[in-house]
Amino acid sequence: MKFSEKWLRSWVNPALDQVGLAEQLSMAGLEVDDVTPVAESFTQVVIGEVVKCWQHPDADKLQVTEVNVGADEPTTIVCGAPNCRQGLKVAVATVGAVLPGDFKIKKAKLRGQPSHGMLCSSSELGLNDDHDGIIELPADAPIGMDYREYLDLDDATFDVDLTANRADCLGVRGIAREVGVLNRLPVNEPEVAAVAVSHDETRAIELQAPAACPRYLGRVVRNVNVKAQSPLWLTERLRRSGVRSIDPVVDVTNYVLLELGHPMHAFDHDKLSGAVQVRMAKDGETLTLLDGKEVTLQDDVLVIADAQQALALAGIFGGEHSGVTTDSQNIFLESAFFSPAAIAGRARRFGLHTDASHRYERGVDPELQRTAMERATQLILAICGGEAGPIVEAKDDSQLPQPQQVVLRQARLAKVLGISIADDDVTDILQRLGFTVTFDGASWDVTVPTFRFDISIEEDLIEEVARVYGYHRIQASAPAAQLRMVQRQEATLPSQRFKALLVDRGYQEAITYSFVDPKHQAMLFDEAAALTLPHPISVEMSSMRVSLWPGLLGAVAHNQKRQQQSLAFCETGLRFLPNETAENGVAQEPMIAGVRAGKVVPEHWSDEDRAVDFYDLKGDVEALLALTGEAERYTFVADAHPALHPGQSAGIFKDGRCVGHLGAIHPQFEKKLGLSGRTFVFELQLAAVQERRLPEAQPVSKYPSIRRDLAIVVPTQLAAGEILKAIENIGVNHLVGLNLFDVYEGTGVADGYRSLALSLTLQHPERTLEDQEINTAVEKVVDMLTNEFGATLRE
Repeated sequence: MKFSEKWLRSWVNPALDQVGLAEQLSMAGLEVDDVTPVAESFTQVVIGEVVKCWQHPDADKLQVTEVNVGADEPTTIVCGAPNCRQGLKVAVATVGAVLPGDFKIKKAKLRGQPSHGMLCSSSELGLNDDHDGIIELPADAPIGMDYREYLDLDDATFDVDLTANRADCLGVRGIAREVGVLNRLPVNEPEVAAVAVSHDETRAIELQAPAACPRYLGRVVRNVNVKAQSPLWLTERLRRSGVRSIDPVVDVTNYVLLELGHPMHAFDHDKLSGAVQVRMAKDGETLTLLDGKEVTLQDDVLVIADAQQALALAGIFGGEHSGVTTDSQNIFLESAFFSPAAIAGRARRFGLHTDASHRYERGVDPELQRTAMERATQLILAICGGEAGPIVEAKDDSQLPQPQQVVLRQARLAKVLGISIADDDVTDILQRLGFTVTFDGASWDVTVPTFRFDISIEEDLIEEVARVYGYHRIQASAPAAQLRMVQRQEATLPSQRFKALLVDRGYQEAITYSFVDPKHQAMLFDEAAALTLPHPISVEMSSMRVSLWPGLLGAVAHNQKRQQQSLAFCETGLRFLPNETAENGVAQEPMIAGVRAGKVVPEHWSDEDRAVDFYDLKGDVEALLALTGEAERYTFVADAHPALHPGQSAGIFKDGRCVGHLGAIHPQFEKKLGLSGRTFVFELQLAAVQERRLPEAQPVSKYPSIRRDLAIVVPTQLAAGEILKAIENIGVNHLVGLNLFDVYEGTGVADGYRSLALSLTLQHPERTLEDQEINTAVEKVVDMLTNEFGATLRE
């Protein structure tokens, strides 16, 4: 909401300077975003009158003028503006004037003609961007008067950022009411008297959708001169509020909107047919708006129509067919109360956001329509002339908002605010806010005025008392609370521990949306039934994710397009799976996922230039599983996944149950996902890896360990992991270490076989092992490998 400081002070003038007023409004919950001068700095610009004007003898586009600026002799000035003419009152920058941009006016000669000043346009004075010609002032503008003083340009525009609940302050009237309350001052509202009726012509109004529009007022104003010039005071107040002057009728409706906070609209009365209908649109009905755009309407859109067609989007935007033009002579003024629910979201549907829709979506005073109608009529008759007809009102009292009754308890007020405010002060604050109050010694029974439709519960009244009383008067005090230890399961690893480990291994944590592109998700998880949002942010974010991979892969693609060569992201979050037995039919499972792409390490002369591979990612996952202290319970098994490369994918199993997957993204999806090169991903169910085995202290053996190496020949298709797992399971006495340190295929090993070199480390905690014990342990291992896997010792 933008408004002129001096306009506000004409309603209520507190003993505060500009900074103090801005601070007071902000502290009262009406945050002032900006305070800017209404005009840039300039000096020695006065009002003059063009007394003579003739063509420049040596330039077709220039004129020589003599201008009366109140001096003894007229001033000669050369001007190139097309609208310069004899008798025109203008703004004259005299010799020595300094205009915006530190532009100094000096005596000069233009094509041989002397020029002692400049006739100014609005843009040259920094008032607006109008370059069409010089400023045209009213005929009664006093010659020689300083132009800043004439327009009262030592003013400022306040830009107040209102919260959605304070729509009552979307007008100078509401702001003035707040300032009056805060400073205990009366508000000098302009007198809005009923306009005398000059004729009896009316137009019938039919309320066909009373729930959406329970009150609608209309009035016919005849013989209006739309070609009249809006007065300077009106256009200036509009300009200082960020509104451009269009024509006097539109200017008046905009002025009433800014002054009272109530939107209005004017129709060309002669273009209407039959009664005005306030109805819901017919499905597929079309309407051409004032900006020339044609829209197709749905049956949930409220329109103003006549007997033949829709005329306007109710509370949003007028239609081209019925709009007022310079040829209009008779107008039909509209002033209505539209339910916020009937307007909310409709403007955005058609790509619009108007001053009217902004107010109606938040709510307007349901008792303000007649006042707005009288005020607009009063101004139109004063500016454009004409004859006002009687006001026709159609309403449905049962659908109009009723005044709220709210009880404020004395004890509750003191408890929430933490201080005790005198009962008389609370009563005074509520009454100054316009509430009707009855106090019974323990509570206040409050009747809320119609313009405060945001007040509905006790806490709303507490907030009102606090902000008017002054937040700065409420002393800060530390809250009293008991500190107690929160129970924490030591056996449960927090998700932060997993992320910290991955960060230590070169990952960066990412946070992606839970909404993903349904096309990408269906491509990666063709068997997963995703949940589709009924009202998505966009089509590309219309499905709930069934995995964290789509978001992470999108982050990789985004960074690769910006020439990032080494990428590693991790994320913890929920995935959403349809499940009829879960709450609301959705199972929400916490997951941890990661992705790696590009080079293993950033390019450096000391490091090998190697791309990330499957085993780099597998090592990261094994490090995560090692945190549980039960890595032996997890196995990696070659397993197919629709998103992964068939030859480079594995399932992660815990005690025989699949708890995750890892592998390379299938090559056929890389281009479709915007990926460059091989990309590797993993994902684990967080619940499956959060439980860990608590460490138990063990004595450190002071006796030497003994290592024995075995080289065995096994079929190539046999996984080394199965062999290692089998050795661990047979329970070799005193085995404390097992490692696969070499794999060989080639000369000396038959085709279809490979050699695996294993090291066995044995150690006793209380004595040195004897050779017989060591040999027995090794033979037990060899016998098992021979019997179960057909392995042979390599010679």
